[in-house]
Amino acid sequence: MKFIKYILFICVLGGMAACSITKNVPEGKYVLFENNLEGLDKVNEEDISPLIKQEPNTFIPLLNYSLGVNIYRFGEAFYDSAEVAEKLQEKREELREVSTQRGEDSDNRKLIKKQDKLESKVNSLEKKAEFGNFLMRTGNPATILDSSQTKISVTEIDNYLYNKGFMDANVGFEVETKKKKAFVTYKIDEKQPYLIDSIYIRTENQEILKLIKSSESELKVKENYDQDKIVAERNRLEELLKNNGFFMFSKSFIEYNVFQDTSKKTVVIEELIRKPTFTDIHEVYTIDSIYFRVNPPSNEFIDQKITAEYRDIDFSFYRDRYSEKIFSSRVFLNTGDRYNRLEVLESQRQLSNLDLFRFVNISFDTVGTSLTAKIITQPNQKYQLTNQLGLSITEQLPGPFFSASLRNRNFFRAGEILEFNFRAGLEGVASATDQGVYQSRELGTSASIIFPRFLIPFFPTSLEKYGRYNPNTRTLIGFNYTNRPEYTRSGLNALLSYTWATRNNRQQFTFNLMDLNYIRTPSITPDFLDVLTNLANQGNNLIWSFLPSIVSSVSGQTIINFNRYGEFDSNRSSLLKLFAESGGTTLNLIDAVSNNEATDFARFQWLKFQADFRRYFPIDKKQTVAYRLNFGIAKPYGLSSGILPYEKYFFAGGGTSIRAWQARRLGPGSYTPPLTEEGYFDYRFEQPAEMILESMLEYRRNLVGYFDMALFIDAGNSWNIGYEPSRPGSDFRYDRFYKEIAVGTGIGLRMDFDFLIIRLDMATKAIDPARPEGERWILDNLSFKRPLGEKGQTVFNFGIGYPF
Repeated sequence: MKFIKYILFICVLGGMAACSITKNVPEGKYVLFENNLEGLDKVNEEDISPLIKQEPNTFIPLLNYSLGVNIYRFGEAFYDSAEVAEKLQEKREELREVSTQRGEDSDNRKLIKKQDKLESKVNSLEKKAEFGNFLMRTGNPATILDSSQTKISVTEIDNYLYNKGFMDANVGFEVETKKKKAFVTYKIDEKQPYLIDSIYIRTENQEILKLIKSSESELKVKENYDQDKIVAERNRLEELLKNNGFFMFSKSFIEYNVFQDTSKKTVVIEELIRKPTFTDIHEVYTIDSIYFRVNPPSNEFIDQKITAEYRDIDFSFYRDRYSEKIFSSRVFLNTGDRYNRLEVLESQRQLSNLDLFRFVNISFDTVGTSLTAKIITQPNQKYQLTNQLGLSITEQLPGPFFSASLRNRNFFRAGEILEFNFRAGLEGVASATDQGVYQSRELGTSASIIFPRFLIPFFPTSLEKYGRYNPNTRTLIGFNYTNRPEYTRSGLNALLSYTWATRNNRQQFTFNLMDLNYIRTPSITPDFLDVLTNLANQGNNLIWSFLPSIVSSVSGQTIINFNRYGEFDSNRSSLLKLFAESGGTTLNLIDAVSNNEATDFARFQWLKFQADFRRYFPIDKKQTVAYRLNFGIAKPYGLSSGILPYEKYFFAGGGTSIRAWQARRLGPGSYTPPLTEEGYFDYRFEQPAEMILESMLEYRRNLVGYFDMALFIDAGNSWNIGYEPSRPGSDFRYDRFYKEIAVGTGIGLRMDFDFLIIRLDMATKAIDPARPEGERWILDNLSFKRPLGEKGQTVFNFGIGYPF
């Protein structure tokens, strides 16, 4: 009732923007409230729904209240279309005058600046004239039933069914009105679908016929007739023939004739390859020669041309500053080979991956059936400086940061990139010594060289052998510094890393052959030292992680991207990330001392594995479901004496983990944190663990304009491998771990500007494994008096981008 009263209160304040969606609807007009589909059996309703031209507004049924409509009406109250049109006309006149003046004085900076401003203003006014002001564009008008749009929807549905093989289907509609509301029901009688009886190929070119018959067709006998599969088959044949030498072939030469048998409900498909008009037969083209040219950035270098030949490719550079061996490794065309469009596109993509060129154009000159391949490029700018200023959010506090990156391209004249990075910022973190939430200062800088090849193994044919996998070797040295009230920590880092990807970029691989870190903690406050000492007295030797140490590891990672995960459009997609690491491996080869109470220099050995799977399901254009499953385990051994480097532990909780718990504060297991003076759990301390299992399920829906909402459930926890006296219940055990799964649920609001997504999530603890068995369900703590539950039960997370 309080919620309804609140909505009614908003309605009163709305004034001109009337609360009811049916308010002020003209006589004889109706607001579309619902679309229904009846009679569907074999066809998926999700495929038919997008064909309906008019969609109902999102609204609250009991109140007929639509947030989007009321935002639109509120904006409409301040919108004067005549005034906007007048301003638009005025600015267009000003723009024409300035453009005329610039024609007489093209280099006048004041005129250039004024023209840019006027062009921006005209574009803004044109957008305003077409779509209204910002509020109108954020909201949406009430959907008034339009019978002409309903009839178009019927035609669209009928055409769709015909193209899917339901050639005898009937589609109609009924409209039911009630007060100012309209309910439309589309009645569909699918009838029997037509099947493909046979497929005939007609062509006089025997080589084309042989290619088609030796490949797998999109069209299958005894399957339903489907117009989309005919389109897919036409595209497939064009690609097939162009990849086998038929340079001049296009899909316009492919014709399909469909013969319908109404008695048998079957079709016969004739696939006809028509002759070209410019010759008697489709001919195979071969590559006769290849030219590769790097154009100079300006005319002052026009006379400084260098020519070279390598692997039957004629190179032309300005100055002697490029490596023909590197470029040839990214060109997959060979003289004497048949034309292959796939290899042309792959060559263009891999040359672009070098990040050395502004553009890469590949064209062909023809003489008879011979091709001259011409690869024309222009170098990118030698130096590139990138600056970034922004905010990072941790513990609900904004922390400003500044980062800068300087790139020097073609550093050693063989495609290498020298890169310097710098980052400085503040970060909100929780103190471990009862100092509340404060800003931690961080500083990082690094220098790296990226080689467009594998440094090892090195043999004469390695460039050509691996070139199509976009191989890179990165060498890096960096320095990081963190200043917290409890301690200051610094580290030197050296890295030797290989990266490559499969031809379709579906799989990406990273292999860190060497990751070496020298870590020091030069100062620790007495209070924090007492915390570490108390843990050590209880058997937790976390204090060893703060000793000077050299941490080395070898690791590998693969990312398998199914159907471009991250480009959230209408397609299902998923991503699998696998990571494995072996730390301190070389210590097995020497006689080193294990960590102990007398250790002044810590050493670590460990094995680590992590698997992260993400899946994205679109329901329709406005609704999607996404979920994530993450598992990781790390096990110290040997010299570590049961301790991992602090950065190698797993932590649960936070904006991209179990959101109902503060960052890095969940678990491990059923460990019960100490209580505050008020009797609530004390979540000041991070909770490192050796194993993590977490899953997230999220329903996303567009509300109105830029605003999206999300409903989510997160479940998971972290554990230790083996008993830890300082944190009872933190160890993983098969007979109880399922009872220690923490569950949080909540709602989120997002603003999606395409280039930026701002996210606010409110998450509430539902099952808390830190409590005794039988008392872990705490969602019923929420009430009208305590809508957020007890203190600390509800957590707000502010972030940038999707959580996964």
